[in-house]
Amino acid sequence: QVQLVESGGGLVQAGDSLRLSCAASGLTFSSYGMGWFRQAPGKERESVAAISWNFASEYYADSVKGRFTISRDNAKNTVYLQMNGLKSEDTAVYYCAADHFGVGAKMSYQYEHWGQGTQVTVSS
Repeated sequence: QVQLVESGGGLVQAGDSLRLSCAASGLTFSSYGMGWFRQAPGKERESVAAISWNFASEYYADSVKGRFTISRDNAKNTVYLQMNGLKSEDTAVYYCAADHFGVGAKMSYQYEHWGQGTQVTVSS
């Protein structure tokens, strides 16, 4: 059974940093592309960042470029999202997802497995 468990969310002030983690089990993590998505109240889920299985490809939404960094540790079956310079508009539930094609896709429909999410709240 595939499990993705996010952690690291919380309440921070604008300008602060957070690092989200997503621990994966029940899959061959090193062959999966991994992505981070977020959903704010009343809005659709949007892609934030993604990374391919072999670290060769990364994707970032324009809204987070230069502030967020995605990384992965295949030895620990974990993907991370380092978030710096947080803004109030980054407030959302953040989800990690796994894509068995390994590409680190941008679209949510390309991901088969999802975590339960972790809340990030940025106060201004």
